[in-house]
Amino acid sequence: MTQAAETLPARRDRAGGTRSAKAVTRALLALTKPRIIELLLVTTLPTMLLARRGLPPAGLVAVTLLGGALAAASANTLNCYIDRDIDALMRRTSRRPLAAKAGRAVIRPAEALLSGIVLGVASTLLLGLLANWLAAALADSAILFYVFVYTLLLKRRTAANIVIGGAAGCFPVLVGWAAVTGRVSWPAIVLFAVVFFWTPPHFWALAMKFRDDYAAAQVPMLPVVAPAATVARKILYYSWAMVAATLALAPFAGWLYGCCAVGLGAWFLAEAGRLRGRLAAGSAPAPMRLFHLSIAYLALLFAAVAVTALLPWGRW
Repeated sequence: MTQAAETLPARRDRAGGTRSAKAVTRALLALTKPRIIELLLVTTLPTMLLARRGLPPAGLVAVTLLGGALAAASANTLNCYIDRDIDALMRRTSRRPLAAKAGRAVIRPAEALLSGIVLGVASTLLLGLLANWLAAALADSAILFYVFVYTLLLKRRTAANIVIGGAAGCFPVLVGWAAVTGRVSWPAIVLFAVVFFWTPPHFWALAMKFRDDYAAAQVPMLPVVAPAATVARKILYYSWAMVAATLALAPFAGWLYGCCAVGLGAWFLAEAGRLRGRLAAGSAPAPMRLFHLSIAYLALLFAAVAVTALLPWGRW
C-alpha cells in the first residue's frame, strides 16, 4: 500500500495498533477518566446554586461546567501520561490506552501529553474569558496540584499521597463558587473541607480491594504499607471529620440541608464502623461496599445543597 493510499480510517500505527480516527478519539477520551469528571461536576453545580441562592445564568453554568470538565480532563490525561508505567503493572488500570502492550497502543505518549496540555489551555481560556479569571486560576491550580504535587511528588513516595494529593479534587467547589461570586467565601471553604475529608475513606476503600495491584506497582497506598485494621480505623476517623465539616455548612445552607447532612452522615459512619467491625471480628472486610456508598453519599449530600439553595423554605 502506498502512503497516498493509506487513509486515516485504515491506517495502522508502526507499532501495529489501529489508528482510525474513531479509535484515537476513544482512546483520548478514556484518558480523561470520564467517571471521575462526572463526580467532580456533581459537586460544582450545587455549589453554584448555593452561591447564587437560586439559579445562576444558564450560560454561566454551561461555561463553568464545561471549563471544569476540561480542567479535570487535562489533569487526568496528564496523570495517565506520567503513570503509564505503573498503570501497565496493575490489573485495574492495565487497559488504559497508554498502558497497552507494544503493538496494541492506539495513541503515542507524546499525543497524550499534547492533548492534556491543550485541554488545560482550553479550560483556562474558557473560564477566564467567559466566567472570570479567578475561576480560571483555581481550575489551573487543580491541574497543577494533581500533576505536580500528587502524581509526581507524593504518589510513589508516601502513604499520605491521597490525603494531601486528594485536595486537587476539592477545587471544583471553589471554581463553582468563584464563577458565580468572583471570590472564595467561607461556605466554599467548608465544602472544600467536606470533599477533602471524604477523599481518603473513598479512595482507601478502593485501595483495600486492589491492594495487590498497588503493591505490584510499588505505590505506597495506605492499605499496602499498613495493616487493614489500621486503614479501617483511619477511614473511620476521616469519616467523622467529614461529617463534622458537613454540619459546619448547616448555619449557611439551612435546616433542610442540616437534617439531610445528619441522616447521610449517620449512614456513612455506620458503614465505616461496619468495615472496622468486620476486620475486628476477623471477617472479610468488603471495602467496595463502602466505596460505592461513598459515591452515593457525596451525590446525595450535594443534591441536598442544591435543593436547599432552590427552596427558600428550607433555610433558617
